[in-house]
Amino acid sequence: MNLHELSPAEGATKSSKRIGRGHGSGWGKTAGKGHKGQKARSGGSIRPGFEGGQMPLQRRIPKRGFNNIFAKSIIAVNVAALEVFEDGAEVNAATLAEKGIVKKDCDGIKILGNGSLSKKLTVKVNAFSESAKQKIEAAGGKAEVI
Repeated sequence: MNLHELSPAEGATKSSKRIGRGHGSGWGKTAGKGHKGQKARSGGSIRPGFEGGQMPLQRRIPKRGFNNIFAKSIIAVNVAALEVFEDGAEVNAATLAEKGIVKKDCDGIKILGNGSLSKKLTVKVNAFSESAKQKIEAAGGKAEVI
């Protein structure tokens, strides 16, 4: 067998439909486009969403809201969630992710003051609420802003 003798399997290929090549072909005259109208013309295709000149749906519906592309995604973590750490441990973004408290990637972490804390922890995150800072320091820990 030589390279020029290779051919696709029987039925694997189909010859293209040659339209507009005379009456005898069965696809002559209007070439499958019917008589007149927008779809029969050259370049006569309508774009998606076009409703024949009627005000399209995407323009009939009112615009709502705003998406700030410069917004920072900051995850809030309550003081009560820090109870899972051992006494004297250092808490940061990596250790919070390790314990499963913070699950997704973010621009910053803020500690909020909901709950109570009984362990002495060194917490190093982006922000603290005033009550969270007081509770961490009352338990003998340190609240450091990075």
